[in-house]
Amino acid sequence: MTNRRVLSNESDSLMPLAAGMVAGLAAAAGLLIGRRVSALARTGEGHSAKHRLLDLASGVMQPKYPLAAMSTWLNGFHMYADDMGRQVEAHHFCIHLKHDLHQCVIFDSNRPDARLIGIEYIISEERFRQLPEEEKRLWHSHHYEVKSGTLVAPGIPEMAERAYFNDLVSTYGKTFHTWQIDRDDFPYGPPQLMMGFTQDGQLDESMLAARDARLGVSWEDRRRKRYDIPVPDIVPGANAWESGTSVQTTLMDVPFRDRRDAS
Repeated sequence: MTNRRVLSNESDSLMPLAAGMVAGLAAAAGLLIGRRVSALARTGEGHSAKHRLLDLASGVMQPKYPLAAMSTWLNGFHMYADDMGRQVEAHHFCIHLKHDLHQCVIFDSNRPDARLIGIEYIISEERFRQLPEEEKRLWHSHHYEVKSGTLVAPGIPEMAERAYFNDLVSTYGKTFHTWQIDRDDFPYGPPQLMMGFTQDGQLDESMLAARDARLGVSWEDRRRKRYDIPVPDIVPGANAWESGTSVQTTLMDVPFRDRRDAS
């Protein structure tokens, strides 16, 4: 009887705790949903009431597995492949699709109303070595971005970020921006090939300082803490612009082929 009574007392004492935990979790879930709905509502400002309602409903109810799989947020800077003077801050949201392949969508911020400005594919050094020479001209190395501290993963613990960048330092990226936000408030023109920086003095320091202040990070601190990350030799063919010439996409007229022409 005594043991049963002890158990009963323990159960009685745990019931308020369990109820409190359930209530706390429900409140947290409600807060998260509320924030999500609020963000969706802000994103839809200017739309008709019907469209905003449809956006809210689909935002809450529809599963979006590729978006949910984006596990990493990286912030860095790109330059146009044919013009170092045109530099853009880039927020990458990435999926580690395979052991040697990441795929990222790029926005101009991490706000609900962020503009989608491009994509980047990231591959391992081994995979890059296997590419045709012409293909390699489209890719840039990440060694300097990592070692310099200009590429950051905001909000994650330092040890986790270091482990991630220890792997990323030897990778290569192919990046196209679909929106030239440094010139237009509309996605005019063809996608533009972008490149990464490879040494000090190339990146606009005022852009870097503004980014650090906004995100509460320090590229100089990150640089000091990554001093012992090994830097691999750059595989020939990457960072093609360093040769003095580059490649860029342009529009051109080509013959149109009807589907019957394929036969």
